[in-house]
Amino acid sequence: MPTNNDGTMIILSSPSGAGKTTLVSLLSKLNNFEVSISHTTRKPRPNETPDKDYYFVSEQDFKRLIKNEELLEYAKVFDNFYGTTRTPVIDKLNKGKNVLFDIDWQGADQIKNKKLDYKLITFFILPPSKEVLFERLSNRDMKDKLIATERMKQFSRDVLHWINYDYVVINENLEKCYSKIFNLIQAEINNGSKDYDSDYIRSHIDKLTS
Repeated sequence: MPTNNDGTMIILSSPSGAGKTTLVSLLSKLNNFEVSISHTTRKPRPNETPDKDYYFVSEQDFKRLIKNEELLEYAKVFDNFYGTTRTPVIDKLNKGKNVLFDIDWQGADQIKNKKLDYKLITFFILPPSKEVLFERLSNRDMKDKLIATERMKQFSRDVLHWINYDYVVINENLEKCYSKIFNLIQAEINNGSKDYDSDYIRSHIDKLTS
């Protein structure tokens, strides 16, 4: 049974390449913050460590988790499944840990719809411009411009989901973006005042989608 001493669920979502995974990694270094490690059917990237970055599993194993209703959320993204198992998350929250989720809008919607009795704060991370995003995607471990172009098409669809999040933060400068998220989390947890300009965010989204 949830109590006042429980941890908070913090979701970071973003279009591919906007930097949510780096931000989640930075936040996880804070005292009492832990990352929920997702299961995925995709292959590890060269810089990823199995069981630390993701639990890499077969599609058969993933479908078994779905069938057994062990997942808090899951989605298919770029032909691969991603999902979060329920038990480790609930255990951490009950021990007073704040749990960070690096998931897309589909997973975020599912967690919101579960209406769990724990505090939930959601962030949508956006790039400063489409040009910067394309550059980041092209420089990542995928040198294939076709992949970057496909991700850009997906970006135009993903960005429309910003409206379902508590906060939208622009990742132009990693340090400033991290500070903004950290301050908003602290304000939410401690019922403090929030420095958030929704008009500025709306005009930035208009630019990204025009």
